[in-house]
Amino acid sequence: MSESHFTHSQDQLKQLAQDVLAYAREKGGTDAAVEISEGSGLSVSVRKSKIETIEQNKDKGLGVTVFVGKKRGNASTSDFSAASLRATVEAAYNIARFTADDDCAGLAEEELLEKNPRDLELFYPWPITTEEAVVLAQRAEAAAFAVDPRITNSEGAGVHVQQSHFVSANSRGFMGGYPYSRHTISATPIAGKGAHMQRDDWYSSVRDPKKLATPEAIGRYAAERALARLHARQMTTRTCPVLFEAPLAAGILGAFVQATSGGALYRKSTFLLDTLGKAVFPDHINVTEDPHVVGGIGSAPFDEEGVRTQYRDVVKDGVLQGYFLSTYSARKLGMQTTGNAGGSHNLSLTSKLTQAGDDFAGMLKKMGTGLLVTELMGQGTNYVTGDYSRGASGYWVENGIIQYPVEEITIAGNMKEMFQQIVGIGNDVLVRGTKQTGSILIEKMVVAGN
Repeated sequence: MSESHFTHSQDQLKQLAQDVLAYAREKGGTDAAVEISEGSGLSVSVRKSKIETIEQNKDKGLGVTVFVGKKRGNASTSDFSAASLRATVEAAYNIARFTADDDCAGLAEEELLEKNPRDLELFYPWPITTEEAVVLAQRAEAAAFAVDPRITNSEGAGVHVQQSHFVSANSRGFMGGYPYSRHTISATPIAGKGAHMQRDDWYSSVRDPKKLATPEAIGRYAAERALARLHARQMTTRTCPVLFEAPLAAGILGAFVQATSGGALYRKSTFLLDTLGKAVFPDHINVTEDPHVVGGIGSAPFDEEGVRTQYRDVVKDGVLQGYFLSTYSARKLGMQTTGNAGGSHNLSLTSKLTQAGDDFAGMLKKMGTGLLVTELMGQGTNYVTGDYSRGASGYWVENGIIQYPVEEITIAGNMKEMFQQIVGIGNDVLVRGTKQTGSILIEKMVVAGN
């Protein structure tokens, strides 16, 4: 693993972390934690084959938390000089001295910390030049234009390259860090003319650039999606089955995570309050978390507090087995951290009913007649009540066959009921960030049209 991509080596970051923890001790802090990171990246975008933007970023930062008993203070800096590090620790210490006691404040228990982090192979530097990145973006956009003369315009295509590394440490003996990367190619073509224009997009985002989809495949698929939306109609209001395409289905999984996260639970601002050990999905649904997938976008050997991550069943046979907790939110609830400070890791939503034939076309057949949703607009989820209402567009389906595109509709329901009414999950599995799922079929929702 080469560290020549960075100004500082992992060992240098570790030394800085040790210095900061020593300053915090000298100052009178009873405990302290520090995270130091550094990264560099390149972003280019083209539109109609001309360069729109070229951005290069090089950034570094250090954040320190100092505890004085049950009080805590935070401060940060981007200057790694000894004088600046001392001043930052002092600022955090002074903030801590003047804040109120908080019984739940403090570092994670020592036995929960990951002392021997495994290498999950999350770093694949991409030594690409600006010129090469521009060419890749142009290829993606050109492929979109080449699909059909009705692709008349473009909101652009882009290439984004990022490589970073960090070290996290605390006064209870935890010290860990690693380099990681993420690279993306995207395209957003526009089909049609005048009042009948439709846009759509597609992207590929992975840690290892060798695993990116080709620019041509991304551009072509984005163009096909935009073309399929031409001549969209409105619909009358009705109640019907709704199939969420896989990229949107990840958002439903995201809503579940938010509703079962510590902050929402201890503030009592979630529709899934006190659901541990209860059925929140039908019994054919499982949700697993696997933080140790080699090369995974959502992989991490430890969370933001240095707590060891582990494989777990979050939902088994529809029943909620565990929340998503940090040390602080766990203490607020009288529980133990689940190693999710900073979010979830490689969540997978699956159904025991999924068959080999349940690809995208198979899921349309399973739905029969109903609405396929391919785009959602607006926020529209009330996490306290679970009420869900969002602008949408997609396709009307009859007897398992797409009939025509639809737009300017609203889909509405209640998340609690939507979770319970999942009747199928496709094997058209897509990874979007830290979540993966196939398309999700919900038995019935209200579709409001004109």
